Amino acid sequence: MTELVQYDFMQRALIAAALVGLVAPVIGTFLVQRRLALLGDGIGHVALTGVALGFLTTTSPVLTALIVSAAGAIVIELVRVRARTSGDVALALLFYGGIAGGVLLIGLAPDANSATLTGFLFGSVSSVSQEDVYVVAALAVLVLAVIGFFGRELFVLCQDEEVARAHGLPVRLLSLVIAVTAALTVVIAMRVVGVLMVSALMVVPVAAAQQLTRSFRVTMALATAIGVIAALGGLSTAFYADVAPGATIVLLALAVFSAAVGTGYLVRHRRGRSPSTRFSDEPPSVGTMPQTDRGSVST
Repeated sequence: MTELVQYDFMQRALIAAALVGLVAPVIGTFLVQRRLALLGDGIGHVALTGVALGFLTTTSPVLTALIVSAAGAIVIELVRVRARTSGDVALALLFYGGIAGGVLLIGLAPDANSATLTGFLFGSVSSVSQEDVYVVAALAVLVLAVIGFFGRELFVLCQDEEVARAHGLPVRLLSLVIAVTAALTVVIAMRVVGVLMVSALMVVPVAAAQQLTRSFRVTMALATAIGVIAALGGLSTAFYADVAPGATIVLLALAVFSAAVGTGYLVRHRRGRSPSTRFSDEPPSVGTMPQTDRGSVST
């Protein structure tokens, strides 16, 4: 471990990885509960367009990825709602448009090189600068602040959109909050795991936690712990084995998921329970829910 932290770039990478492992499963819990697990993957493809735009305009690829990802998330949510397009079709549009735009702009960018581009696509610990750490930390605080402020409303929305609408919650605004927050999370994680694999760190820890608990709060806490362990453990393994960090982090998360599936099966079999795909913290019925303030909805 001493050898691991004696390098400045590894110190920066470990901090960034810990922040990614902390934040990604938090927003991922809401995405999985709302059955939008692939939203992060779609936004990742759009972020590729943002990265390419940064190369083309010789500006910061992180900044352009942030702007394009947030704009893409908003557009696709509006398309899904106003054009009455189903969620899977809307995500397909996000996938195709993002990857096509990225490939086109990369071909036009004079300063794009394969090494730098590969770092954004699949993660590169050696390229994490001190400025990147500051940006990741600031975005992580912003994401956690948004979740902390809107968490109760988002919980109700993800459990039952009709109940949220009947309660008077701003469903469209909250849907945009989820989409934009997911976009911020993609930008946070792309320097560590890459834009093409960031969705895995949002979804896999949550899926693993769901095998062991049905409580929303406990699932989020356990998923966060799994995310941090996978991020730090995968990064450390990649350092010593000299392999790709992003892929190693994702594979470690998948290994934890496999172990959780086996453990969850044994626990349920012993208790005689069947697995469930929904959390047990169901929101109150429409008739019993208070009609006004934010703090009245409980998770």
